[in-house]
Amino acid sequence: MHDPKTEHMNALKRIMRYVQGTLDLGLHLYTSSITGLISYTDADWGGCPDTRRSTSGYCVFLGDNLISWPSKRQPTLSRSSAEAEYRGVANVVSESCWIRNLLLELHYPIRKATLVYCDNVSAIYLSGNPVQHQRTKHIEMDIHFVREKVARGQVRVLHVPSRYQIADIFTKGLPRILFDDFRTSLSVREPPASTAGV
Repeated sequence: MHDPKTEHMNALKRIMRYVQGTLDLGLHLYTSSITGLISYTDADWGGCPDTRRSTSGYCVFLGDNLISWPSKRQPTLSRSSAEAEYRGVANVVSESCWIRNLLLELHYPIRKATLVYCDNVSAIYLSGNPVQHQRTKHIEMDIHFVREKVARGQVRVLHVPSRYQIADIFTKGLPRILFDDFRTSLSVREPPASTAGV
C-alpha cells in the first residue's frame, strides 16, 4: 500500500534535485519569420495511480520558438487512450485558436493551418472522420470542436511517431537520453558562451 504523503514528498525531492541541477538552463528565443503554428500533444492514459485520470501536455511553436506549454491532469476519467489523447488534441487546438486570434489583433495573421502532431492514430482519425460512433458520444463536444477547425482549414492533425513526440516530456518519465533530446528540441539549454571582452 502506498502512502500519498510519502509519494508527494518523494516527488517534491526529485523536482528540487532537478531544479538544482538545471539552474544554468533557460528558454532561448530566436529571430524567426512568423510562418505558422506547430504543436505537439500527448496524454498518458490513466497515469495517476490514485484517481486514474490522464495527464495531458502540449507545446506550441511560433516559427522556431516555443511560446506555450502546459502539463495538466485531465478533469475527468478517460475510457480509452484515444479519448485521453483526443482531449489533449482539443486542448491544444483551443490554445492555438487563442494564439491565432491574438496574432490577428497584433496585425500578424497566421494564414497557414496550425499543424497538430499526435502519436495516437485513433485520435487523428476522429479529427477528420465525420462518422459519429456510439463509443465516442461522451467526447462529442471535443470532436465537433476539432472537426470544425479542421473543416475550416485552420488545423491539420497529423501523425508523429512516438520517438519524435516531444510532448511526451510533459506527460511521462523518459529515458535520460530521450529527455535531454526533447528538452533541447524545446530550446531549453545553456546560454551561449559569453564573448564579452574578447
